[in-house]
Amino acid sequence: MKIEQSQKHKQQQKQNEVMDVSSFDYSRLDNAIAQFLMSRCAFDKEHQAEQRNTFRDIVRELSAALAKGHSCIAVSDDQQRLLKESALIYEVDDTSLTDVVRTNTPLILENSRLYLQRYWHYETRLAEQLRYKISNNPQHHNNLEKLLDKYFEIQTEKDWQREAAMKVSQQSFSIITGGPGTGKTTTVLKILALLQEIQLTQVSPAGTKPLNIALAAPTGKAAMRLQESIGEGKEKLNCSDEIKASITDSVSTIHRLLGAKPASPYFKHHADNPLVYDVVVIDEASMVDLALMSKLVDALQPDARLILLGDKEQLASVESGAILGDLSQGLPDNTIELKKSWRFKAEIKNLALAINQQNAQLAWQLLVSDHASSTALVTTALLPHIMHHTKNYFEIVNKNNAIEEIFKAYRTFQILCSNRRGKWGVEGINASIERALQQQGVNTSQRWYAGKPVIITRNDPGLGLFNGDIGICLFDDEEMGNEQRERKGQKDLLVYFQLADGRIKKLLPARLPQHETAYALTIHKSQGSEFKHILMVLPETPNPVLGKELVYTAITRAKETVEVFSSENVFSYALSRKVVRISGLQDKVRPLHERNDE
Repeated sequence: MKIEQSQKHKQQQKQNEVMDVSSFDYSRLDNAIAQFLMSRCAFDKEHQAEQRNTFRDIVRELSAALAKGHSCIAVSDDQQRLLKESALIYEVDDTSLTDVVRTNTPLILENSRLYLQRYWHYETRLAEQLRYKISNNPQHHNNLEKLLDKYFEIQTEKDWQREAAMKVSQQSFSIITGGPGTGKTTTVLKILALLQEIQLTQVSPAGTKPLNIALAAPTGKAAMRLQESIGEGKEKLNCSDEIKASITDSVSTIHRLLGAKPASPYFKHHADNPLVYDVVVIDEASMVDLALMSKLVDALQPDARLILLGDKEQLASVESGAILGDLSQGLPDNTIELKKSWRFKAEIKNLALAINQQNAQLAWQLLVSDHASSTALVTTALLPHIMHHTKNYFEIVNKNNAIEEIFKAYRTFQILCSNRRGKWGVEGINASIERALQQQGVNTSQRWYAGKPVIITRNDPGLGLFNGDIGICLFDDEEMGNEQRERKGQKDLLVYFQLADGRIKKLLPARLPQHETAYALTIHKSQGSEFKHILMVLPETPNPVLGKELVYTAITRAKETVEVFSSENVFSYALSRKVVRISGLQDKVRPLHERNDE
């Protein structure tokens, strides 16, 4: 009886997951892919026009779903029968996995889920590699409890950081998740020290070498934040200088780690040319998409440890997949959640919690409360409010301060928008700010001017710039003093970037890859960043972009102050919506006996 009920429940779930072919707006690319595959399917143009059109609609839906972040779509029984007759699909079961490598069909059908072959391979390969790691955990260390006592003080309440260290030290693959301020970086730093101590105290006839550790993040700004945290935290570790020195404080982007190739989706490091590292730590893992995570895991040595850090409640990656959420759900034994916040002010913490719980009424009350000093609703005119907060930034730019000081001033206040277009979108607000600056004497009629911030929107491995890197346009005063340059009329403008390793890169504006003005950023682009003060701007009316993950991500970018510009109606609408991405990764990574029991 219980089995029958479970089967009925699963059938109902599948029916609920089946996607309506009218659920997306279709791009020219979606239509082109659908038309291309329809022209090559087995259905006769003259006598099977209805089947051809239905096939086209399904493929178009799949293409649109990928653009929205899904890895696949769910298809009904009738759709499956039609797809199988198209001659462009390969149906997968557990006994035919290896045969897929030899097929050239563009579509894969697996357990009522339809994939483009490439994304099925990414998902399946990632699951296979992680299951291998999970089944080959390191040996238990006899003095583990003693070492844990050394790095984690005994507390009266449950120490989630210690729990994480115990679990990670005994696993080849681990996830440490938790909200901002829960100590993910502090915890992983102690874990790395603990692992190095275990390594260096091993007795081996050939001698022991320190573990070779790599630290990486999806974007340059996230890498920079991790590097700063690691550098500051190392000196506080309760261990020898030898152990401290064995922990790298150099952090790269994942693309740099893998060796990105210009104008190519491939990397220098892969399964046949793996990375040399024994331990790889990836911060802000919620931002990593399916393709990149699959390529990263493929490039690891078979016995290398992988540790993912991130907040599973944040926005998923812009590209396909919801990797951190899927893996933490599918592999609970390899996931530890840190639950105590050490950094956040209580007001921001409570607001983030209410948002995460989708309690719109409580969240709104926290914003409008007269007693709150760290959270507030902006009720005055938006542009004058923004210009008041940007005044200090331009004062520092005009003083020709050090580059580091200018970047610090830029990160003090950041506008985060849910949408790109519209009056209250990134493009509208950036344009309004530049018009206001023109009235204040800043020559924004020129495309480039001192103080203009930009964000890179397309990777350029050749220049060492990647999507999400922030640059600031400034005068180049290196070769001669300001007075001499001004007298000669030589005021060259360059765009400066702070790299993850602390170096400053400067380029002529004409050399920059695709970029945008960055007074206001989309919330998606802000992931991995941290600002002293954020102003979140939501649109005038509800739209499909809004969701509780979006609002939560924006709020948790702030260190000290959160402001929100929104109507209660739009704010409540955003919190009522939760993003769910369709993929098969959760099922694939679960242990085999659990999948068979379902």
